[in-house]
Parts: sequence; C-alpha cells; structure tokens
Amino acid sequence: MPTPGQKTPELKLETVAHGTFDLSDPGTENGTLLVFYRGLHCPVCAGQLKELEAAAEDFAARGLRIVAATADPADRATEMARKTGLDKVAIAHSLSLQAARDDWGLYISAAREGSSEPALFHEPGLFFVNADRELQFGSVQTMPFARPKAADVLAAITFMQDKGYPPRGTYTGDLGAKAA
Repeated sequence: MPTPGQKTPELKLETVAHGTFDLSDPGTENGTLLVFYRGLHCPVCAGQLKELEAAAEDFAARGLRIVAATADPADRATEMARKTGLDKVAIAHSLSLQAARDDWGLYISAAREGSSEPALFHEPGLFFVNADRELQFGSVQTMPFARPKAADVLAAITFMQDKGYPPRGTYTGDLGAKAA
C-alpha cells in the first residue's frame, strides 16, 4: 500500500472513452481522485460512480480529475460506463489483481457461490494523489459498503488545499522509540 506523502506506484491503464490513463501524467493542476471499484457485478459501485459523475464538475473546479479503475476487462467496464451514464469520470480497466493487491493494498475476494461475481476481484479503495504523484490520503475497504461520499471527499481535499494540511500516516520508523 502506498505511504502518504510518498510517490505512489505507477499506474497506466486504458480507459473506456478517455484514452490511456497514466497516473504519472498529472492531467490536472491538483491531481487525481483514484477510485478502485469492484466491477460490473457491484450495484454499490454503480451508485458510487453515479455520485462521482454528478460531482465531477465540482472536483474539476478544484483542479482535480476523477478516474475509476477496475480489474474488469474492457467489455465489462464499457457496460458499467453505459449503465451508470458516465461521461466526465474516466473508467480505466484491466487492472491486474496482482497490482491491485501488491501496489495499492486492495483486498482480493473470491466469488460467492451462485453470484454473478468474477472468480476473483478486488475490493474498493479510494486515493487522492497530488499532481506530483504523491499520496495525500487513502481509504481501503474489505467489502462494498460504507464508502466515503463524494461531497465528504471533496470537502477534505478542499480543506487540505486551502489550509496546507499535510498528509497524515507518514511515520514509518520504530514505534518503540516514539510510543514512549
């Protein structure tokens, strides 16, 4: 999982309708809200994507782009874009499950018996990455429920930008020395 205040792993994926997404290319003045969604099978994901689409202009006004990424292949990602009516939010697809887990710290789940879930898929995550590709904050979940709301995420980013609030969770040293 990326460390706040440090460079994130590189991420380059094709999108449904916005060309190639490359996290190394800032794309906007203030960075990217990177939202990993479970896939076409997930109705909670569809609701979150619709909410992000409705808020996309507010994020753009703060100099931010929103990219939703999934391990789904292009055809399933295209169907999700159609189903949710996405236009402003880019859907990046074909993320490897290895990168999801090893680079981004996402949890991997196996399909429930009798479900329409893929055999394996990643659980959701949300990361705000600045234009220098440094992680500002992140949220990783083990199931589809209780996602951060777009308005709350935008309020947090606005506060960070306006107040110069630094990334938190940056300490990676010896805990014994600091805990005393």
